[in-house]
Amino acid sequence: MNQEQMKQKAEFVHSVFESIADEYDRMNNVISFGSHVAWRNYTMKQLNVQPGQAAIDIACGTCDWTISLADAVGKTGNVVGLDFSQNMLDVGAYKIEQLGIHEGIELVNADAMNLPYDDNTFDYATIGFALRNVPDVQRVLNEMTRVVKPGGKVVSLEVSKPPFIPYRKLFYFYFYKILPQIAKMTVNKYQEYAWLPQSLTNFPDSKKLAEMFQAAGLQPVQVKLFMGGVAALHIGTKS
Repeated sequence: MNQEQMKQKAEFVHSVFESIADEYDRMNNVISFGSHVAWRNYTMKQLNVQPGQAAIDIACGTCDWTISLADAVGKTGNVVGLDFSQNMLDVGAYKIEQLGIHEGIELVNADAMNLPYDDNTFDYATIGFALRNVPDVQRVLNEMTRVVKPGGKVVSLEVSKPPFIPYRKLFYFYFYKILPQIAKMTVNKYQEYAWLPQSLTNFPDSKKLAEMFQAAGLQPVQVKLFMGGVAALHIGTKS
């Protein structure tokens, strides 16, 4: 993908997420049948985040994972929720306001490919269901690795491609054909949710993504598949 194509993708993705911010949480529950919450809870148990630590949640959207990280680091830690969609951040800010947990959380409108932080700043860098939407996956992984301290974790929880081909075809039928129709009936947005499945088309499978984690300087890389591989968790440690 050349620079112009990356720019076009970034602009298009930005417009999509700006337009679906208000319905994003409801559609996440519909799309995953509520499983995304269990997957995130499993991930948090694996990470074992401690009070006083620092984390950045990249492409944080409406801040569900940001809030989980804030709960884990407590008042002595700090968490950054970063997203390029201000509308998504506004929904997240409202949640945080309702929960009364402002202390230790900073929401930042910025680009995942150019993180505005020094090297070795955070103990954890997470990205949930957003890595497939960025123009350059490797560059985002490199940036996440850069801002994590040595021994820190870079974490991706993402839709993936089931390795068992017949199951993959069944999943694709749901993701590409059924999901946009559900979105049309549920929130009256077809084009936006027709595009989101397409973002998986050129996204690397779980094995290739693990190799990209390693290329970013992460070793070892743990991989966990959920529901036969419709979603994948990758956890890499900065050496």
